[in-house]
Amino acid sequence: MGSPTFYHTSVLLHESVAGLAIRENGIYVDATFGGGGHSRAILERLGEKGKLVAFDQDADAWKNKPDDKRLIPVTENFRHLKKFLRLHGIKEVDGILADLGVSSFQFDTAARGFSIRFEGPLDMRMDKRQELTAGKILKTYSEQELHKLFEQYGEVRNAKQLAKQIVQMRGKTKLQTIDELKAVIAPVMKGNPNRYLAQLFQALRIEVNDEMSALKDLLQNAAQVLKPGGRLCVISFHSLEDRIVKQFMKKGEWEADMTDMHGKQPPLRLVTPKPIEPTEEEIKNNPRARSARLRIAEKTDE
Repeated sequence: MGSPTFYHTSVLLHESVAGLAIRENGIYVDATFGGGGHSRAILERLGEKGKLVAFDQDADAWKNKPDDKRLIPVTENFRHLKKFLRLHGIKEVDGILADLGVSSFQFDTAARGFSIRFEGPLDMRMDKRQELTAGKILKTYSEQELHKLFEQYGEVRNAKQLAKQIVQMRGKTKLQTIDELKAVIAPVMKGNPNRYLAQLFQALRIEVNDEMSALKDLLQNAAQVLKPGGRLCVISFHSLEDRIVKQFMKKGEWEADMTDMHGKQPPLRLVTPKPIEPTEEEIKNNPRARSARLRIAEKTDE
C-alpha cells in the first residue's frame, strides 16, 4: 500500500497554493481540508514556526489527517472561520484557501447520497450531525419552494413542472432513495438524463448544506481576519459560486444583498482579473476539474 491515502485529487493544486504567496512562518487556513491535498502542499512550504488551521465539517475527511504539529484541525463549517480562529488564539492570518468542490470520496461513497451513479439514501449532508437531508426537502418543501430551489440552484429547465411532479407523487411513494427519486421524475426529465440529474442533485446539495450563505459568511470572515497583503484563493465549480466570489473580491458586497459600502474602499483587491482555469492535461487526468475556476484576491491596507 505505497499509494497515498487521499480520497480526493486536489484541483488546481499548484496554482492555488502558489497564489497564497506563502511566508515560511506565516499562519494559513485551508477552509476545506477534504482529502488533504492542499493542506499537505501548504505544510511542505511552511517552516517550523508556521501554522495551518484546516476546517472540514465532514468527520470522514479527518481519516486523512497528516501527523504534523503545525496543523490545527477544526471539524466545523468554514462559515465560522473567525470564531474558531479566535478560540485557537489567532486574530489574523497570512492566507486562506478554499476549494468549494464536493470531494471525490463524498461522490464515490454511495451511502452519502451525493452521486447520481449509485443507489443510496437521499442524504447529501456534508455534516452528518445536522438534521436536514435531501429526502426531507423533497418530502416537506412546498411546490413553490421546490420550484424556486430547482430554478435558482440547479438551473433546471422545467423546474416548475419538476416541482409539481414531485409534490403530486410524494404521497404515493416513500421517496427515501435515489432510485425512488429517479422513478418519480422520469416522466418529466428533459434532455440528457445525466445532466438533468446532476443539476437536480446540485440544487438539493446546495440547499441541504446552505452552501451559498455559508460561502458569503466565509468571504466576510476572510476579509476580517486576513492581514494587509494576505491572500485569499477560492476555487469554485459552478457559476453561482463564482459570481459570489467575483463580486465580493471586486466590490466587497453582493449588490442587492448587502448595504451600500458608502464609498468605503473594498477590503480586497483582485489579483487575477480573469479566473485561472485548469490545463487540458489536468482535465484529462481529472475530468472533475473541468468546471473549476480559481480567483485570488489580496487584503488591502486599511
